[in-house]
Amino acid sequence: MDILDYAFMQRALLAAVLVGVIAPAVGIYLVQRRQALMGDGIGHVAMTGVGLGFLLNTSPVWMATAVSVLGAVLMELIRWYGRTRGDIALAMLFYGGMAGGVMFTSLAGGSTANLTSYLFGSLSTVSESDVTAIFLLAAFVLVVTLGLRRQLFAVSQDEEFARVTGLPVRALNLLTAVTAAVTVTVAMRVVGLLLVSALMVVPVAAAQQLTRSFAATFAVAVAIGVSVTIGGTVTSFYQDVPPGSTIVLLTIGAFIALTALATPLARRRARALAAAHSAGDPAECAIPATRGPESTVGV
Repeated sequence: MDILDYAFMQRALLAAVLVGVIAPAVGIYLVQRRQALMGDGIGHVAMTGVGLGFLLNTSPVWMATAVSVLGAVLMELIRWYGRTRGDIALAMLFYGGMAGGVMFTSLAGGSTANLTSYLFGSLSTVSESDVTAIFLLAAFVLVVTLGLRRQLFAVSQDEEFARVTGLPVRALNLLTAVTAAVTVTVAMRVVGLLLVSALMVVPVAAAQQLTRSFAATFAVAVAIGVSVTIGGTVTSFYQDVPPGSTIVLLTIGAFIALTALATPLARRRARALAAAHSAGDPAECAIPATRGPESTVGV
């Protein structure tokens, strides 16, 4: 039985590849900004868009995109001006998004079961119109994350320094939030709204176990993202298991494997650094012995 004999699997695999590319491409900036859970919050807000799509009898993907973008902009505004009550406002936004999704779906005559494929992903429900929407939205994400990588990286690393250099920090922050929102809606048919945040963050964290530069981290994270989305989609087809949870578990497995691989490499690097200190080699002494998840530098 050839998996590509089925049209729905062709669509699912194409969507999986696109999601595997763009989720880490956006996630690398969120990790640098210490906003790893932003995708999870946007996913909650996107549920209202899905419910509105059912109620208005329009595409849930496009409606979720519109609502998610609005929610992401509100999240950035709260981050700027919220101060002490910002966490309360964000909590209301997230849980209000979930409640709105359930309410609008119910008003449309459906049940919470209609939301399941959007919450946790589903292979058989990826339609041709979904693939078209995913392709267009993924193209937008790639244009932003690659075309503005230097500016986005600068803002993610140090907003104050970026502002001094003349970069439009607020505009770039808003663009990052909007791009994250678009990524969440692109991924919801494959991974699901409640699990997409893991695919945005964990491949980046896994890549950082081995890499030192931004470019290398970006490339390895995307490679991991594509590998786990394809692997999870194929496994889901043959084993009849949920695609979203399978993809996330594979992603976590990749992180554990790379961490185990990186540990002895870090120890050897530390020993080499210690030996260089003893020998007084300035070139070797310049090599950092360890690196944390936030230390990716260079573009």
